[in-house]
Amino acid sequence: MNTIWLKVAVVAVAIVVIVILGSRFLAEKPESGPSPAARQTTDGTKTVYDSFERDDQEFGVDGQSDEEPAQEIAPAEKVPAAQDAQPTFEKLPIEEEVQAQRLHSMALEERKRSRLPMMTPKLMVDYCREIIQRWPSSEYAFQAKRMLADIPDRYRTMYSVTDQETDVSSFYK
Repeated sequence: MNTIWLKVAVVAVAIVVIVILGSRFLAEKPESGPSPAARQTTDGTKTVYDSFERDDQEFGVDGQSDEEPAQEIAPAEKVPAAQDAQPTFEKLPIEEEVQAQRLHSMALEERKRSRLPMMTPKLMVDYCREIIQRWPSSEYAFQAKRMLADIPDRYRTMYSVTDQETDVSSFYK
């Protein structure tokens, strides 16, 4: 009697293994990258990957200490003549430069992560505030203030981001 149930169990396990292996090897390979449905968003062209690239270009400071950071200005907005000048930054010692760069890259990664579902920009806000507190007139503080200014209003209210933390006028002298 026990041998019949043993045979049934072996056959059932064999069928399950065959189905799993068959579905794995006979299924079509998905294309690499996000699916076409994931690529399209409400505006039709912008994806989370596009925003990651824009963040890297806009807020990346790697080796750009002599250049003005890339800024996207809408054609409808006119910048006053007083802000046409390039911002001025305090030069940091090497040790502090490395620390600031590390915090800035962590803030940038948290900014990217906060755009994913169920994630908030809390760590980015904390990193930006630390940068602003430790190196208030550096290029990294300028970028941190711009990142804080770019978060949605609901998070700005939630984390009590003040206008002083987002004001970059002190860099234009």
